[in-house]
Order: sequence, then C-alpha cells, then structure tokens
Amino acid sequence: MTNTELALNMLAEAAITELSKEKDPQYFEEHALIAQQGGKAAEAARKQLESDLGHSVISPLNAKTGLRLNIANGEKE
Repeated sequence: MTNTELALNMLAEAAITELSKEKDPQYFEEHALIAQQGGKAAEAARKQLESDLGHSVISPLNAKTGLRLNIANGEKE
C-alpha cells in the first residue's frame, strides 16, 4: 500500500467520523449509509487525483506481497 492509498483511506475514515458526529446515527442502517458516504468522498478524491495525474494511484502492493518481499530479501517478519 502506498502513501497515497493510506491518505485516501484516512480521508474515508475522517469523513465517516465527521458525518457520524454530524448525523448521530442510531441504527445499523444509518451507520452503513454514513460509511458509504465516507467511501464516496474518498472515491471522488481518488478519481480527481487520477484524472489530474493521468494514471492510477492504486498499486498492486499489499501486506502479503510486502511480507514476501521482505522474507525473500532475508529480513525477519
């Protein structure tokens, strides 16, 4: 996961937190709707950044492949 992906994830989490504070959800369905709205905010930011850059900001890296790379290089987990 790249720094950009982490930042977009943090944006989604921050948006969800702020929306939850504002709307004070009481039921699961309300929480689910707010989570979707937070995700849409991060999605819009990602799409705008990708449009400006002209390429995807999503990488194929993840924790599993990162660990495999470290182990292959002789590093301990």
